[in-house]
Amino acid sequence: MILDVDGIAFDYKSTEVLKGIDFTLKKNEMLTILGPNGVGKTTLLKCINAILQPKRGSVMIDGLDLMQLDKLDVAKKLGYVPQRCETGRLTAFDAILLGRTPHIRWNISDKDLKMVDAIIKKLEMQHLSLKYIDEMSGGELQKVSIARAIVQESRVLLLDEPTSSLDLKNQLEILGILKEIVRGHDVSLIMTMHDLNTALRVSDSFLFLKNGVIHAAGGPEIVTPEVINEVYGVPVYIEKIRGIPIVLPLEV
Repeated sequence: MILDVDGIAFDYKSTEVLKGIDFTLKKNEMLTILGPNGVGKTTLLKCINAILQPKRGSVMIDGLDLMQLDKLDVAKKLGYVPQRCETGRLTAFDAILLGRTPHIRWNISDKDLKMVDAIIKKLEMQHLSLKYIDEMSGGELQKVSIARAIVQESRVLLLDEPTSSLDLKNQLEILGILKEIVRGHDVSLIMTMHDLNTALRVSDSFLFLKNGVIHAAGGPEIVTPEVINEVYGVPVYIEKIRGIPIVLPLEV
């Protein structure tokens, strides 16, 4: 296992948000965290990434306790893309280059510059390279943030609704590249998502949160009409189209 989350609990003031979350993540695995708004998906990612300090529990990565690592070492292990990214007077190239910070000793190397240039070309962002990020649309900024996480070369990528600001073409492009990176390197990925159908297309495993606990976890076989209705309160049915399961609500 690359990542082991053991008993994570978290409170916002007097409100218990997470009540003891346990799961593991394997190498080359893509895990999607699902559940309605306000259930604690983003909070869980922030606890895993040590942005928030859990009330109790631990997060181990490669046998190391993340809570005992300094921020630089955490960044070498985990790359994080939040839902909303901070803007500033930086070009896209420079913003992506910041992802190399954990690996830069004294000066920016040719390797750092080449990695940034390569991901810009891979994501077809050449036209954005010198554009300032505070002048970008939400979708453009999201692509910059994902590119920055990729060049960070972390062991685990954490993405909070990575496709929420993207149009259909860019959603498919980004998810395809993330899948390629996970499959082709010693990298694993955890993301939150609202779109059940997109999650079913790309994910290996799923974790449904409800009332601060894991309601169901496992492979595609756990994504059933019963579980979806229990978690979201929406009756659905699932049909396969060209072998791909599609979740459809019974009512609109």
